[in-house]
Amino acid sequence: QVQLAESGGGLVQAGGSLRLSCAASGRTLRNYGIGWFRQAPGKEREFVAGVAQSLGFTYYADSVKGRFTISRDNAGITVFLQMNSLQPEDTAVYYCAASSVATLRPSLVTDFHSWGQGTQVTVSS
Repeated sequence: QVQLAESGGGLVQAGGSLRLSCAASGRTLRNYGIGWFRQAPGKEREFVAGVAQSLGFTYYADSVKGRFTISRDNAGITVFLQMNSLQPEDTAVYYCAASSVATLRPSLVTDFHSWGQGTQVTVSS
């Protein structure tokens, strides 16, 4: 288990950008696969983007490919989600999560064992 904390959410107009951050206090995140998920009211939590545990490659849901970018800082302390060209349908609570499964590209909720508290992203039209 690892304690995660997200930050950077807020209110933005359609077409705007936000950058979310995910950090584990005092611990490197390089030992885990890290994923970003989102959950809109009345909908299931869905995978958005991930960065693999060891190789560090990134992968995305089709709905955000080309608009969102996941990255890690050089120290491996923080994982970012840069969100560009935001649309009202991107409105949700965004969560980061850590995974230790052997799956190359974990993207199921059940692949992740530790979750942050979430940060609200609201995109106005």
